[in-house]
Amino acid sequence: MVSTSVSNFIVELSIWAVPTIFSIVAHEVMHGEVARHLGDDTAQRAGRLTLNPISHVDPLGTVILPAILLYFNMPVFGWAKPVPVDFRRLRNGRVGMVMVAAAGPLTNLTLAIASAFVAHELPRVIDPEAWRAVVIPIIYMLRAAVIINVVLAIFNLIPLLPLDGGRVLAGLLPLPIAVKFARMEPYGILILFFLLYSDFFERIVGPIINTVTRMLL
Repeated sequence: MVSTSVSNFIVELSIWAVPTIFSIVAHEVMHGEVARHLGDDTAQRAGRLTLNPISHVDPLGTVILPAILLYFNMPVFGWAKPVPVDFRRLRNGRVGMVMVAAAGPLTNLTLAIASAFVAHELPRVIDPEAWRAVVIPIIYMLRAAVIINVVLAIFNLIPLLPLDGGRVLAGLLPLPIAVKFARMEPYGILILFFLLYSDFFERIVGPIINTVTRMLL
């Protein structure tokens, strides 16, 4: 017999898994789409401009690690396979790089706003009492989508390579400083993990995420 804690985890995982995977995939696809419009079709030729999660899912970063962190009530962290972009082929040079990098977080912010709107309006369109078994789970999933996309947008805007915020900053800095900043990228993941489980997230990033989420929900 399945224990209550395991059953609750399965239900919670079901509510969070779909919006998490979709949001991460949409984030990556928009990087590739903006790059394609700016002259680089690398992602298109690689077959990565699709919402099919099979083309983007990293088994460890998209499924296993988030599930483990969620189960142990730890900050959820994950990733998809990055969409390939050849920044040298982009029109507008460094401005193009900024546009490609910003596309991911802006996509997540748009999805958060759209999910919040639907979650608010759905009970007005469909009687939640008559369709409780359908409407309530959808609302829970939409609310989860708001939280997930706010987290993804703000998290990825942290000005640290290899995050999108780091690429945006690298594109805006004077070139000599940007070159020096880019040399930090090999250490970016280590710095990120340190920040993820430090007071930095609790005192700075967390309050921003909570404020934006409350505004939407």
